[in-house]
Amino acid sequence: MATVLSVSGSPSVSSRTAKLLRHLDTRLVAQGHDVIPLDVRTIPAEALLGADFRHPAIVEATELLERADGVVIATPVYKASYSGVLKALLDLLPQFALTGKTVLPLATGGTTAHVLAIDYALRPVLNSMGAAHIVQGWFTLDKDITTDDDGSLAVAPAATEALTQVVDQFSAALGRAPLLAAAS
Repeated sequence: MATVLSVSGSPSVSSRTAKLLRHLDTRLVAQGHDVIPLDVRTIPAEALLGADFRHPAIVEATELLERADGVVIATPVYKASYSGVLKALLDLLPQFALTGKTVLPLATGGTTAHVLAIDYALRPVLNSMGAAHIVQGWFTLDKDITTDDDGSLAVAPAATEALTQVVDQFSAALGRAPLLAAAS
């Protein structure tokens, strides 16, 4: 089917955002997609903060994005916006790096006061980068994402239902992308 770049914009090693994203990756794989995970926190800070466009990690991230048909971008919300490490990466990518891509924005946070961060902070940046189609995103409360004693992820039933729906809509949009390209 499609190649999906799954980008975690969390700076934390023990991130609920990253764990949730990797959980959703398994659904996309089960639907036949090739999923490539990218944790922005693993890109060296000197490359991100020094705006080193030629750093091998930035070059690799750019190449991964070029190969992808779709992109899932997940971020924790801090101070009503997406994470700084995600911003640093997006700033280093080519201006129209998302041209022709289908994008699913996801966010996590501690309060519903941040639910609009996807639409007012992240979506405009994704749009300016040329995304062909930004599907309906989803905000999940931190309290709805827990890790069991055995390390497995547990997501509240209502959040699971909503996330399943947006992931399935993203997957369906990926399936239609080649048809739309062929028609034009």
